[in-house]
Amino acid sequence: MPTCIALIVAGGSGQRFGAERPKQYLALAGKPVLRRTVEAFLHHPQVTAVRVVIDPSWREAYETAVAGLGLPGPVAGGASRQDSVRNGLEAIAADGPADLVLIHDAARPLVDAGTIDRVIGALDTMAGAIAAVPVADTLKRAGAGAGPAVVADTVDREGLWRAQTPQGFRFPDILAAHRAAAGLSLTDDAAVAERAGLAVALVPAKEENFKVTTPDDLARAERSLMSALWDVRTGSGFDVHRFTDGSFVTLCGLQVPHDQGLEGHSDADVGLHALTDAILGALADGDIGSHFPPSDPKWRGADSAKFLRHAADLVAARGGVIAHADVTIICERPKVGPHRAAMTERIAQILGIGPGRVSVKATTTEQLGFTGRREGIAAQAVATVRLPG
Repeated sequence: MPTCIALIVAGGSGQRFGAERPKQYLALAGKPVLRRTVEAFLHHPQVTAVRVVIDPSWREAYETAVAGLGLPGPVAGGASRQDSVRNGLEAIAADGPADLVLIHDAARPLVDAGTIDRVIGALDTMAGAIAAVPVADTLKRAGAGAGPAVVADTVDREGLWRAQTPQGFRFPDILAAHRAAAGLSLTDDAAVAERAGLAVALVPAKEENFKVTTPDDLARAERSLMSALWDVRTGSGFDVHRFTDGSFVTLCGLQVPHDQGLEGHSDADVGLHALTDAILGALADGDIGSHFPPSDPKWRGADSAKFLRHAADLVAARGGVIAHADVTIICERPKVGPHRAAMTERIAQILGIGPGRVSVKATTTEQLGFTGRREGIAAQAVATVRLPG
């Protein structure tokens, strides 16, 4: 099988989107847009590796977005998209020989495996191939002049296509074409190939493979994703740990100062343990003890964020998303209220979802029972998961 490298171009600033950060780092149904795009290629059996081109000033956001995916270091982008692609191609060349390359916009997170298949398949006989959709709407050309646009004529749409990505090429050919086009301003990589005399095939793609450019596009992408994930599951979890000597307790990923600690094999984080069990319950995939046995010494003192991240990864591996997480801490002391916002943010970060999808609450038992006697802390959690039907 030929080596096929996916080059994801994520160096744009997203100025038209109007957000505080580039759109590729915004959340889309619980995951950053960039992560969804990268995973589409990482999970494709014909893609050998993935390289990402970024604006180095957003390196921290990039690392958060792709955490745990095992990608090589990102490539620094250039002044224009064309420069960024050329930088990415040069980085691939420096890694060693490559047969094929798929160049894809980070802001097209809904690309499907079938489109990737067709682009790669076309390269058996063609030097280049691009995903595209035939123009179906009637096209009008506006006349010149001030004031409202006025129709000058109707454009014949016969033979017209709207170009998308991925745009695939035989690697040596597109590298040479980009080097020869340095300093020019061409509309896409197909135009670079055309200038070099390379034949480029048009491969039918789907309307869902649109580019996220505006907030409305992001909302449309989320609706599209969620409509495909209609198997809604709910799981619950419960955990208890007794107090012991110490100066803090770990709750929902935070170390909260207290005159006692919590006893447990790991860090005894009742909040994250209960939520981990809730997610595993929604998946019908055992409980936290079956995945991380307390008899295994390697989990002694472990950060419970690892357990929760594992549960979230299991959801992602099944093509699903975590729609909502709700945790209730049950104790007399310490007070949870002052730390609630930070706990919410920490859980959202571990799960890779927006904080608006996480709830952290606290209650007491009115001094009844073991929590009322301040012998320990309990937590219960509910998680809602959406999976492909």
